[in-house]
Amino acid sequence: MKRNLHAGKKQSGGLSMSVFTDDELYEIHLATLEVLEHTGLLIDDDDAIDVFDGGGAVVDRKNKVVKIPPYLVEDATRSAPSKLLLAGRNPKNDFIMESNRVGFTNFGEGVFIIDPYTGEHRETTKADVADSAKICDYLSDVDVYERAVGASDVPVASVQLHNAEAWLSNTSKHGFMGPGGGYSAKKILEMAAAITGGKDKLRERPIISFVTCPVSPLQLVKESCEIIMVSAQSGVPINILSMAMAGGSSPVTLAGTLVDHNAEILGGIVLSQLTCKGAGVIYGSSTTAMDLRFASATVGSPECALINAAVAQMATYYLLPSWVAGG
Repeated sequence: MKRNLHAGKKQSGGLSMSVFTDDELYEIHLATLEVLEHTGLLIDDDDAIDVFDGGGAVVDRKNKVVKIPPYLVEDATRSAPSKLLLAGRNPKNDFIMESNRVGFTNFGEGVFIIDPYTGEHRETTKADVADSAKICDYLSDVDVYERAVGASDVPVASVQLHNAEAWLSNTSKHGFMGPGGGYSAKKILEMAAAITGGKDKLRERPIISFVTCPVSPLQLVKESCEIIMVSAQSGVPINILSMAMAGGSSPVTLAGTLVDHNAEILGGIVLSQLTCKGAGVIYGSSTTAMDLRFASATVGSPECALINAAVAQMATYYLLPSWVAGG
């Protein structure tokens, strides 16, 4: 089991970057509560709407808009655990997410690769998924694996099942992946349960976590809702990861984008906790700014770094584990 060094505490070897004061974090929190209560989220899934309705949210079924009162948000952030076990197939690779500990993973979701043997720029294959898992399994500084690339050489309808088979078979570390939707998520969980010795064993030692992205601004689409609810019901963690772009799909100001980002993540957390109180969630971010000249995401920019630092602070404010994209 790995417990990495603390960051942000007064000790040698620590690292911190405080973008906001406590008062400023509180202001973003209050602005987010106002957005969720008065503007709400578009929830494009009837089952999820039923969960929100039963939990006390204000539901407009015709327009699929759910308005979430502040007490529901604050109850959800308090019930979500501050500590998560990300189990590996090999227990020596278990990783603990808890207060102020920092870990690392690879970047994910690539669709092209430079072939290591021919130098060709080509689409990625199922074999590449397996190879990426082997590489990350070998690298001691990579704490958990995120599906690095996708299989383009398999049927689209079953691509996530092929992806899961490829990486689950080739790493002894905990793995993250986006399952695509609720049906695939359930099938992938069956695969993981077969590895761990059953669904109860998987709940006790989850070797997999799911990733899902709200659609900015302020939408939880059907697939995201399904994945969040399936994860909560099965006892595996869910990384709810906004990909807002300042100046594109969210306000051009970084503070405004953080409010939008926060509303999307907290809305997903409320759905998770209403589905199963105490379900494991990760406050995720691949949010950045849009390059207004080229209409592209400025990953690796100073704005992205500031947003990442701010997101980590927001997650700490809610006592939640966080996951932020690197540059």
